[in-house]
Amino acid sequence: MAGPYLNYINGRWREPRSDRWFERENPATGEVIGRFPDSGADDVAEAVAAAAGAWETWRFTPAPRRAEVLFRAGELMTAGEDELARHVTVEMGKVLKEAAGDIQEAIDMTYYAAGEGRRMFGQTTPSELPSKFAMSVRQPHGVVAAITPWNFPMAIPCWKLMFALVTGNTAVFKPSPYSPLSAFNLLRIFEEAGLPPGVVNLVFGGDQTGAHLVEDPRVAMVSFTGSLEVGREIAAYCGRNGKRLHLELGGKNAIIVLDDADLDLAMEGAVWSAFGTSGQRCTAASRLIVQQPVAAGFTDRLVARATALRLGNGLDASTDMGPVVNQPQLEKIQRYMDIGRDEGATLACGGARATGNGLNSGYFFQPTVFTDVRPRMRVAQEEIFGPVTDIITCSDLEDAVAINNDVPYGLVTSIYTADTSKAFRALERITTGIVYINAGTIGAEVHLPFGGTRGTGNGHREAGQAALDSYSEWKSVYIDYSGRLQKAQIDR
Repeated sequence: MAGPYLNYINGRWREPRSDRWFERENPATGEVIGRFPDSGADDVAEAVAAAAGAWETWRFTPAPRRAEVLFRAGELMTAGEDELARHVTVEMGKVLKEAAGDIQEAIDMTYYAAGEGRRMFGQTTPSELPSKFAMSVRQPHGVVAAITPWNFPMAIPCWKLMFALVTGNTAVFKPSPYSPLSAFNLLRIFEEAGLPPGVVNLVFGGDQTGAHLVEDPRVAMVSFTGSLEVGREIAAYCGRNGKRLHLELGGKNAIIVLDDADLDLAMEGAVWSAFGTSGQRCTAASRLIVQQPVAAGFTDRLVARATALRLGNGLDASTDMGPVVNQPQLEKIQRYMDIGRDEGATLACGGARATGNGLNSGYFFQPTVFTDVRPRMRVAQEEIFGPVTDIITCSDLEDAVAINNDVPYGLVTSIYTADTSKAFRALERITTGIVYINAGTIGAEVHLPFGGTRGTGNGHREAGQAALDSYSEWKSVYIDYSGRLQKAQIDR
């Protein structure tokens, strides 16, 4: 983790023109892990200028050649996977096995996107006129602003940057100030892989840095993953100024447990989905909609499992759950404890900061289960982003689906049932972008679209073939070799 940690602009590591810096601490220990640039308007402008200058060359580099750089990056990530995972744990807290999954997802996405360098298929179609050929091809947008969160500090940047690059865009990458080390590592990988100067540029900083980037008129597209509130602000600006926009804004996800479910399997899915990454996933299961005949027993077992989870430093192999990312997040979670109680919910376990046993220096929060939760309570509607889940009872499948769909978000739903017909009816009626049958809400694969409905996003998708539509646009091409003027529908 040796520094110095600098911005990366036009193929060079540079100190910030702003001459401002911030420190990032390990959320499990409070130890400072590095000092990073707090980039200002001049730094952002220089990075965007570099990306704009590199675009004309990069866009005309054959896509298979662009893909070769990505393949080399994937190989370098694979070779350094253990160290990269350790750095993820140190800077944002998730346990080491989850950090290794973060790196593996980044590797998988990199290889998948690289494969599109020899595909990226358009369409050919018969023309309605003689001696005329019709087809469509993809073309890049230009400079992409990639603004990413801290909870998947390698995977999510790779979701964005790898598809942006293979389709011929250049990029300015602004990571969260709570996960700067992984961003530094990723740019070192790009540099070693032979990415030409200016194709990807890195600027560290906070909200103001991101605002400068979004508002630069040379940025053609903004890809943002983060909170609904910030996403709405970016959407308003991009709408007024005609910028292309891709948003991923969170979830209020549910696991539905019917009375015919394999309850042991459902319990494993609930614990992993609610408390994995300390609940700091957009796919976390913060609602458990349980059919009334099995609700009491399921709740008792969940509380026992939650209170048995071992909290600690994610580098310790015996740790089940690490810290939350920072003090403001810890305070936000604590406020929701009061909100839930004031609305009439009951704390079955947890509900407070975890202390003692070496936890006092970090931002640890007890695994928490609310019961007596009604579907319209704030704790059942709003994204808390911590190790907190609700038990909501339902009468039958139709009631469960109605509760599930009645939230501002629409990312992922899981249902546990042994009845195939119920599973398919649920699949038809659930309105989230992702549905799991007899599995938790965590575990999307890179070759299928990732994203959701309602407040979760703006209709675009990460991953899979759908990501190409986010980072490119269609150009229809007509080639008339008739040697005479043909007037399309008029000539018919």
